[in-house]
Parts: sequence; C-alpha cells; structure tokens
Amino acid sequence: MEVRRTVPVVLDVDSDDAVLLEDTVDTFLWCAQYVVDHAFEGEYVTTSKTTLDEETYDDVREATDGFNGGLVQAARNKAAEACKSVVARWKNGKKASKPRFTSPHVVYDHRTATFHDDYVSLATTDGRIEVDCVLPNEDSDTPHSKYLFSDEYETTGAELHYHGGDWMLYIHCKKDVETDTSEQAATENGTVLGVDLGVNNLAVTSTGTFWTGEEFDHWRREYEKRRGDLQQCGTRWAHETIQSVGRKEEGRFKLMLHRISNELVAEARENGCRVIAFEDLTDIRERTGASWGHKWAFERLYEYVEYKAEEYGIVVEEVAPENTSRRCSHCGFTHPNNRDGEHFRCQKCGYENDADYNAAKNIGLRYLRRNQTGSGGGAPLGVRLNSGTLNVNGGYSPASSEARTGVHAESHRFSGG
Repeated sequence: MEVRRTVPVVLDVDSDDAVLLEDTVDTFLWCAQYVVDHAFEGEYVTTSKTTLDEETYDDVREATDGFNGGLVQAARNKAAEACKSVVARWKNGKKASKPRFTSPHVVYDHRTATFHDDYVSLATTDGRIEVDCVLPNEDSDTPHSKYLFSDEYETTGAELHYHGGDWMLYIHCKKDVETDTSEQAATENGTVLGVDLGVNNLAVTSTGTFWTGEEFDHWRREYEKRRGDLQQCGTRWAHETIQSVGRKEEGRFKLMLHRISNELVAEARENGCRVIAFEDLTDIRERTGASWGHKWAFERLYEYVEYKAEEYGIVVEEVAPENTSRRCSHCGFTHPNNRDGEHFRCQKCGYENDADYNAAKNIGLRYLRRNQTGSGGGAPLGVRLNSGTLNVNGGYSPASSEARTGVHAESHRFSGG
C-alpha cells in the first residue's frame, strides 16, 4: 500500500523570481478558469479530463503564448476535479455554483518541478527558475527529516502557494509499505469507530473519548481580540502584524489538530477498528452553528486522520449526517425532542446519555448499515464502544476482556453504554 505525506517548505524568493512566480500563478488560475467556463457552456457540465483536454488544450496554449504544457494539464485537472465536485453536490440535492479560482497557487508534478537537496527548479511563464528552500537541520524532529530527507520516500509533486507574504511549497512524498500481517488480521473483520464533530466537543468517538473544544475556543477568541485591536490602529505596521498573528494562529491550531488526529488513529488501532466513520462535512456550519474557524478545523482534522490512518490500513469514510443527533442509538427512535443541548434522552425508550456520544454511535451504525453485506464479505462486524460492540441492528455485545481505562491528553473518556 502507499503512504503519502505533505511537507511544507518556505522558499527564499528574490524580487525578480517573485515577479515570475506571480505571473505564473495568474496564468495557471486563468487556465483553470478557462477550462471551467468551457465545461459549463453546454447543456450538461463536462467533467471528463480527456474531453476537456481535447476541447481546450490547444486554445489555452495559444491564448497564453505557449504556457508550459505540464502546467496547462495540471490546471485542466484542477478544473475537472472542481466540476466533478459541483456535479456531485447537485446529485445530492445540494446547491453549488460554477467554481471560481482566486486562491494564489500552482500545481506542480515531476515534469514541471525538480527537487534537489536544498533548492527546487520550477517551471514558470518564462522558462525555469531555481529557488532556495529554507530547511531545518536534517537530524531535527520535523516532517522534513521524516519524509523529505528520508530515502524511504520519493517526491511526487507539490503545490506552490502565496500567503502572508511568503512563498510556500507543499511537497508531496510517498512510499510503498507492506501491511503488517498481525495488524491486517486485527482489522480484516474489525469494527467501526464512529466520530462526531461539534463546537463544544471538537470530536467524540463511539468508544467514549471526548476532545473538548475549550482550548480551541479560548485561542480563537484570543486571536480575534488581537486582530480587532490591531485593526483599530489602521497603520501599515498593524496590518503586517495582523498577518503575523494569522500565521501564528494557524500554526497553533494545526499542531492541536495533528495531536488529536494522532490520538484518534491510536484509538482506532487499539480497538481493532478497520474503519473510522465521520459525518459528511457538507453544510456542517448550518447543522451545528459552527463558525468558519470550526469548519476549517473539522476539514483539517478529517484530512489529517485520513492520511495518518492509511499507514495502518484503516479506511476513513463519511456518512450522511441526517438525524444522527436525534436518533436513539439504543432503540432507533428518531425525534427532535430527543436532544436537549448536550443531553440526549429518548422519548420512546428513556435511554439517556451525552448527546455527542449518542451521535458518534449513530454515525458508526450508519456506516455499518450502509456497508453490511449479511454474508461477511469483509464488512466490519460492529461499532466499537469502550465496553463492547453494537451490531448492525443495535444489539450490544460486551467485550471479551476488561475495557481500557486510559485517558488521552486534552480529552476525557465517557463510560456510557
């Protein structure tokens, strides 16, 4: 199986090269937007990369005075993926409009970027340029030493971004690993770990582990206050400081989410889970009252869990979120009055528990019902709880050994049934 990692690298760009990169970004975004506009011209939205390539490649190359062919194809791929996403939302009854490419970035692959020990060669609108990379020591405990400097990983491409006054290259690395047979056997017919995401609790698992949102909310309010105070100054210094505060905020939250994602994957491994099930993040703000900051955190957490779980052969999936917070995980009765804030009490059978914990179990059960074949077929056997499992019909089976009692940092365990 393949293990993929992304390593952020700051580029040391001089003023001349910066002008070239800015022009390359503008041209790349124009190409992607041209392909999207073309895809939306007909009665149906075109999503095929082959069709879009045949219908737009020559025109784009001519309009951009022979822009690098590899970058033209990368822009086409980006456009096709965006069109597929829109069509998928329409099929699910969701609203979506034609994509607009505004975020400054360029997608590179092995044809358009060459990676060296301490610099990178990048294709631009005017040939190639060589740019120095700002790197830590090779023996430091960083993603650079683990993946970028490692002989076990190969670089497959990168995305160039410009934000906060910095040029950043997010380098993609991969390696092939053999699945541990004991690990594979444990998850072959393993269980599902359901995960509920929310505002008060960033994440809650069906095994009863909570990662509270208190630290996240504290720092989110703190950074908002700092930005508000600086905005009142209105000076250039204040504007530059606001950008610095934003970078610090993003860095702090990413570290926090990496820690939580590591613990989530460890939770799945300790319980022999072969699947981690989240609710679909589409429209999560409308459902939960979350801020844009929370939505960003949910998306990053899902992304981190997905690529970290891959290393252990654990699949990360999304399920439909409808009524997971209103449905009783004990008897299946669904009613709006079942949930009252953070508390859940079934109006039919009287089952009471923490509302987020109940939702986490329902998310796991929904995945189980969606994928259960009835004849084994490698499908998970149940939803993992702290003290046992729930089968596809909601029936409880106690664990064969004593439940674990460990407590994660920044989290607490809820010993509910």
